[in-house]
Amino acid sequence: MERILRKCRIQNQLVRECLAECLGVYILILFGCGSVAQVTTTRNQKGEYLSINLGFALGVTLGVYVSRGVSGAHLNPAVSLSLCALGRHSWFKLPFYIFFQLLGAFLAAATVALQYYEAIQSYSGGELTVSGPNATAGIFCTFPDEYLSLLGGFIDQVIGTAALLLCILALGDSGQGSIPEGVQPVLVGAVVMVIGVSMGSNSGYALNPARDFGPRLFTYIAGWGVDVFTAGGGWWWVPLVAPCVGALLGTLVYELMIEVHHDPGLKHRLCDPLIVCKHSRLSWRPGKLDSYLFPLLLLS
Repeated sequence: MERILRKCRIQNQLVRECLAECLGVYILILFGCGSVAQVTTTRNQKGEYLSINLGFALGVTLGVYVSRGVSGAHLNPAVSLSLCALGRHSWFKLPFYIFFQLLGAFLAAATVALQYYEAIQSYSGGELTVSGPNATAGIFCTFPDEYLSLLGGFIDQVIGTAALLLCILALGDSGQGSIPEGVQPVLVGAVVMVIGVSMGSNSGYALNPARDFGPRLFTYIAGWGVDVFTAGGGWWWVPLVAPCVGALLGTLVYELMIEVHHDPGLKHRLCDPLIVCKHSRLSWRPGKLDSYLFPLLLLS
């Protein structure tokens, strides 16, 4: 068996990173959307809103553990974009990362739909709908509450994703004090958890274009139809665009208000924000960091 597995080893580093991103997002959505499916199809008899928060938070944590050693566990196109803007990730790799993040989310949504197929059919009476008392599209992707305008939803997603990136940057900033490498994914999950319990009621705190669009595309293909794109006044583009804006905003705020003010004389930095060191003995020289990018999420 070991000999067979060695023959399966992929030599191309970019391909390995993309596969890691795909699997990490798959884990995130499998547990996150799976928790929504359980709560929804049992009509809150086997879980409630807090269960969904825990599902996504732990899904993010485990997704980071799965992929961080290969790709850095971005798990979120908005995070990858922010790292590129900071010069900490290759612009060339960005479209590949985004594609495989979307693919992982799509496959995870398909898995949840397969696992809960009979439950969804029983709950919905065999009719796959986006709105109404027995709607099930919300298991997979986000929709705004009835009172929420597109502008209000856009602002909601910008604020949530900005908070996410700001906290993640703080967790990875060695100028704030070191955090054990194995603990950081747990704290990232905690960030997702607190965003969910404080900012989730408006539209479900997508915060992640892949988390929303991959499952949304699946529901469109799987029978929910075009309504997944037209519902909520054409809501679908908000979780695509707003998290990217929010991620860049949160990154800018943290950089300008915290990181640029660190005293370089008191700070020997082996890792930049959002980076977890690959080795315990890491030599640093300007222009190169032999480390893994680490952020997330997210997620939800």
